[in-house]
Amino acid sequence: MTAILSHITRDTGKNPGYSIIWLHGLGADGQDFVPVAEELKLPVAVRYIFPHAPVIPVTINGGFAMRAWYDIVNNDIGAQQDAAGIHDSKTAIDALIGQEIGRGIAPDHLFLAGFSQGGAIALHTALRQDVALGGVLALSAYLPLAQTVASEASVDSRKTPVFMAHGRQDPVVPCALGLASKEALQASGYQVSWHEYAMQHSVIAQELQDIKTWLTNRIEVKGEG
Repeated sequence: MTAILSHITRDTGKNPGYSIIWLHGLGADGQDFVPVAEELKLPVAVRYIFPHAPVIPVTINGGFAMRAWYDIVNNDIGAQQDAAGIHDSKTAIDALIGQEIGRGIAPDHLFLAGFSQGGAIALHTALRQDVALGGVLALSAYLPLAQTVASEASVDSRKTPVFMAHGRQDPVVPCALGLASKEALQASGYQVSWHEYAMQHSVIAQELQDIKTWLTNRIEVKGEG
């Protein structure tokens, strides 16, 4: 049995009927996106879960140990990908998904979200669920191990709606890589809502407003029950 990652939990009301698992970026921790829960103000009670990635040596940073969902070998993040690390992180997020389903959250009331590395893992994990989730949000991220999607992604996961957001001036995860990921997802049958902003590798107020609108629409379609 996979151990549950250390994480921060924030419920926005009593008996939340929705869960959002939000993954931070390289070198950050679960606290990084806790303010998002306070800003979004969704129309239903939501349980936010902000897991802490494990501390591992990161090659691109001289082997310095930091919180990371997988290793990065060089500046070309789309090359020499850490398949083993990506798989391990998926397994860890699967355990959190299982925890929420065990608490009574229906899979289509469960969302994965993440920034940068966290967004990459959110995408990778959502595509490999046996059932459709409520949605997946990938912010300033890309689709890792894209060549394995055709053989590993489930049929039902193609019903999971995808929100992707990217800065046109992103020097860390190039916008072109995000666009290529969007096109690969669409070619595989996923419905992708793409948003570009005049920003670098960050999150801005307009993006949060667009996230709130997208999540609210998904929640209203499903209904509170």
